Amino acid sequence: MKSCRRASCFPGMFAPAASAAHIGAPCTALWQRRQSAAYPLDPARSQPAVRCHAASAVPSAHAADFRETAMHLELVSIVTEAEPLDGLFYRPAGEIKATALLFHGNCHNFYTGPSRFLPAHLAEHGIASLAFNRRGHDMVTSLHGRTVGGGSFQLAREAIADNRAASDWLAARGHRKPIVIGHSNGGMLAAQHCADDYGQPRALVLMSAHVGGTENVPQMSRAGMFAQDRLEELTAQAEAMVARGAGRELMLLPDWWWVISAESFLDRARNTPSTVGNAPKVRCPSLYLRGDKELPESYPVEAFAAAAGAPCEARIIPDCDHFYTGREDNVGRQVVDWVVKTCKIG
Repeated sequence: MKSCRRASCFPGMFAPAASAAHIGAPCTALWQRRQSAAYPLDPARSQPAVRCHAASAVPSAHAADFRETAMHLELVSIVTEAEPLDGLFYRPAGEIKATALLFHGNCHNFYTGPSRFLPAHLAEHGIASLAFNRRGHDMVTSLHGRTVGGGSFQLAREAIADNRAASDWLAARGHRKPIVIGHSNGGMLAAQHCADDYGQPRALVLMSAHVGGTENVPQMSRAGMFAQDRLEELTAQAEAMVARGAGRELMLLPDWWWVISAESFLDRARNTPSTVGNAPKVRCPSLYLRGDKELPESYPVEAFAAAAGAPCEARIIPDCDHFYTGREDNVGRQVVDWVVKTCKIG
């Protein structure tokens, strides 16, 4: 078999390759998905090849918990007004019946969370998907040379622009009217994307989308994240830094997400779109999921469903946290079953 030059681009997915990746050249993979909660999506090392077998790195006793999903993986680079956005385009082995656009959560990336476990479920039903990094991926990341970027520098307007660039990338390749799926911060942004009707989304799936708006930062802080009980103090610090031209300088937070630029701190507090505020403008059908271990005021499933401008199904997942730990397969099946039924994908 021919050598596959792409394995090094999929952290934790395939074996390291000796040569650099060639962007745009598709690779066919048998993606093995785990049904057990103990080792969710932990593919291991195998020899790179055009047909890559992503074997599990779990004890052989669990081998029966795996099944294979055949799909083509293409490493892509999406042009933006700034740095390009990396991602993976997943094609089902057979006919493409629909396409999904996946928005990752805050400080995450295209190979973690739902952006990682949903594509195999989607591909089984003929649904292609694009998972990609926004500029605000991870916490701090290297760009060119020693230039840094990432989630600690994210701005709402840039995130919205990045999502539109990804939608344009799909449309330019004939994949129009995508199903938009977003987790957490990506869910809040997905609601904004659909409220704007950008690319005429076919359907919307909100996976633990946070409340957004000016409520988000105080809520996170009260819950023990972000600024905790130092919100007033850190807001004043960020304002002073921006005033003296140091908006890109980093400041430490007492909890998630630990480090943030002064400019991003203020943008988060003042310019984050409101998930419920956008609900009446969403004109496509939607599904909104929340784990039962999540706070309703932080992840407002019921309020969004009541205000939505089109039919919205609200679901609370039992024994489930914000990251769907141990529930990935169940949640993945629920999402795809709803998409197939709602979008009438045969």
